[in-house]
Formats: sequence, C-alpha cells, structure tokens
Amino acid sequence: MSTPMPDLEARSPWATLTGVRAVHVAPLRTPPNLALRVPGSKSFTNRALLLAGAAEGRSRLRGILRSDDSYWCIDALRRLGCDIRVDGDSVEVDGCGAAWRQTRAELYIGAAGTTARFLPGLLATAATGEWQVRGSRRLSERPLGPLVDALSALGGRLQYLSPPAALPLRVWGGGLRGGRIEMSGKTSSQFISGVLMAAPRAQAPVEVVIRDEIVQAAYVSITTDLMAAFGAPVERLPGDRTAWRVLPQPYRAADLTLEADASTAGYFFALAAAHGGRTRIDNLKPDTLQPDIGLLDVLERMGCTVTRDASGCEVQGPRQLRGGFRVDMRPMSDQALTVGMLSVFADAPVTVTGVAHIRQHESDRIRALCESLARLGIRAEEHADGFTVYPGQPRAARLPSYDDHRVAMSLAVLGTRAEGVVIEDPGCVSKTCPTFFDLLQACGVQVSFESDEDGHTTA
Repeated sequence: MSTPMPDLEARSPWATLTGVRAVHVAPLRTPPNLALRVPGSKSFTNRALLLAGAAEGRSRLRGILRSDDSYWCIDALRRLGCDIRVDGDSVEVDGCGAAWRQTRAELYIGAAGTTARFLPGLLATAATGEWQVRGSRRLSERPLGPLVDALSALGGRLQYLSPPAALPLRVWGGGLRGGRIEMSGKTSSQFISGVLMAAPRAQAPVEVVIRDEIVQAAYVSITTDLMAAFGAPVERLPGDRTAWRVLPQPYRAADLTLEADASTAGYFFALAAAHGGRTRIDNLKPDTLQPDIGLLDVLERMGCTVTRDASGCEVQGPRQLRGGFRVDMRPMSDQALTVGMLSVFADAPVTVTGVAHIRQHESDRIRALCESLARLGIRAEEHADGFTVYPGQPRAARLPSYDDHRVAMSLAVLGTRAEGVVIEDPGCVSKTCPTFFDLLQACGVQVSFESDEDGHTTA
C-alpha cells in the first residue's frame, strides 16, 4: 500500500479533543430546557456505507454520523477502490459492485465492531482478492468466531492471523457457494447481520437459521431494511425458529436520508431526567427501529413524563427519580450505563439485567460502571449479567473512561449533578459522537479541558 497503515490506537481525522488528557464537568445549577437535533445513527451509517460500497452505481447518503467508526469505514472502502466524496454529513459513494477494484489491500478499521462484523463477508464474496483486516487493540480482543465459522461453512476463506478468534484477519476472495447454516444469536446480532449482508452475493440462495435467541434483534431488522433499500430484499421464513432466506442478487445504488442516533439522544434525555428538566429531540421519531429508543420506557418507570409525536420525542424529568425495580436491558444494552448512572439519584436501588454481552464491548462495561461508582463513593454490585446501583451522594473523583465512549458519555451525565467529576481520555467519544462535549456545552453545562502538554484547563 502506498498509504501507511495507522497506529493501532489511532484516532481518525474526524476526532476531536486530540491532545486533551481529561475533561472537567461542572454541575448544572438550573434544570435544562432543551430542543436539540442529534447527529446521525452509527448503526445506519456503517451499514449504509458498506452496502453502498458493494452496490452498482452511485449512492447518495445524507445524515451520516461523522465519527471515528465511520471515517475508518470510509477509509477501508477507499482502499478497496471505491470513489467516495464527503460533504459535511452527506456522502456520495461510487460502488464497486460485485468486484472490489483493489484486490490486495490492508484495511484498518479502528474500533468499529460493525465494520469488523460486516466487511469480511463482503470481501469473501468477491471472485478474487486477498485482504488483511485489522483494528484497534481492544477490537482485536472482541470475538469474531461465530461470523468466521458461518462464512466458512458457506465456502468463504478466512484465517485468523493470531490468537484468539479475532482480528487481525486475512480474507481471500473466491466467493460463497450459498446453502443453509445455523447460528447462535446470543453473543451479538452483528454476526447475523454480517452473514445476511454477504448473502446476496453468494452463488446460490442462503438460508440463515438462528438456533436460540438473538441479542438486540432490532438491529437485524435495520440490516434487512437497508438491504432492501439497496435492492436485495430478505425473506423471513415461517416456523418456530428465526430464519431468513436470501437469493443471489446485486446490490443497487440508493439515495437515502439516515436517522438520528437514538443512542446519542439517550444521554440528553437522561440530562432532563437527572435534573427535573426538559429535553426534546426533534430529529428522532418514536417509531425508529433503533432499540435504544426503549430508554424512554425505562425513564417513564423512573418517573419521567415522555411525549412521543410524529416529529420527535420529549422527556420531562420528575422532582425525584424513582427506583426500586429490576429492568432487563438486553434489547437496549448501550443505554445500560446511562440507567446505572441515573440510578445514583433515584429513591431506591435499581437492578439492570440481561446485559452480560456488554462485557465484550469497548470495555467490560459492567465492571467499568461498578469500579467508577466505587471511586465516587457509590455502592454498586456487579452481577454476571448486570449490576445493582444504590442511591447516594457522589464525591469528587478522577475517573478513567476505559477508552469507551459509552463510559465517558454516561459519566458526563452523572457529572452534571456531582461536584468534581473529571473524566480521563475524553477523546474516546469520537468513536460515535465527536461533538458530544460541544452538545453538552450547548445545553448549558460548563465543560473545561485539561491538555496533555501543561495540565491546564481551558473552556
């Protein structure tokens, strides 16, 4: 390659807060009264980018999320030969169709779990080629076994370059022959999406049967809806088990406007909940398939008033958050930490269950939450599949972000009600929302930054 590969821990050029060691978040003194538009959905962005790259013709995507994950996805597609033009949050992609123009390339995908699970299958379906896919250090610890096993069973050629069954990965072209496979959906729905996205480019029909439950099944529906938008509909098979059938067919270019990110919206809904304030998100419709919209149901259990209408969603926080319940957050596990942080200010303990799989995300999120709250003087119990948080008054603390955007953003929400919260390595929010702290400042939160060079803070 003429362009050198980035360092394993490289931030993208779209990252913000480079050279920032820590962020200081000051408590809000008055309840927020907010009307916001949040950036585009990570889940939609990377799926749409990869399908546009695999399509025939020129696709136009509006409302993409500009983040580390999407930058490295675009970079990988360019290294595969796609011509891509970015203008703000709009992108034009001249797809490569069934054959990637660059048949030998090294592809760095940062910390993007979506790209790690969706790209290998699309590579393996090409008639010829050899590619190496690698990612950040943490992404290289996250499992790929179910995906590689399924693609191999369909005739794909993939090889781990080092233990464990994770990145880096070598993928050869040669195509997928098609056929019927059975998969587990208990670890991640992304493995299922990765196989389905590759299936239209197989040589024969592909049937994917799930032998157990699916973690966050709504994300598979997002995948199949986008596949249909790119000209490759997926048939849901009848029967007792979840199963799909995909016929060989080309992806065609699409013209799409992507949804706002429900996960990012959750932190600003939580801001209203924590302070008895109001937050309205004007570009997030309540009928979205994004499962994190389910946070609104949890906030209602905590005493919030939620308004849903055709143009957006609104949360009015109560004077006192309610606790004293258990909630299975498996369908919306990216918001588990948000609920955990809010529970500090409830009137009784809250137990979150069903999220064992978040131990294998950017960090072990269950442990990260419990360790963070312990540093703040808050009692939290760690369970195999979740945690219990007991209400209390947080003390000042300097907290690691664990290089995990969800940890950093949820701690920032807590910091708006606790004195002296400092979050290290806040630049990790660039993975999915580089403008997060800008948005927080626009909400009236006082934020200051500590630089790597001199340790001083600046507004």
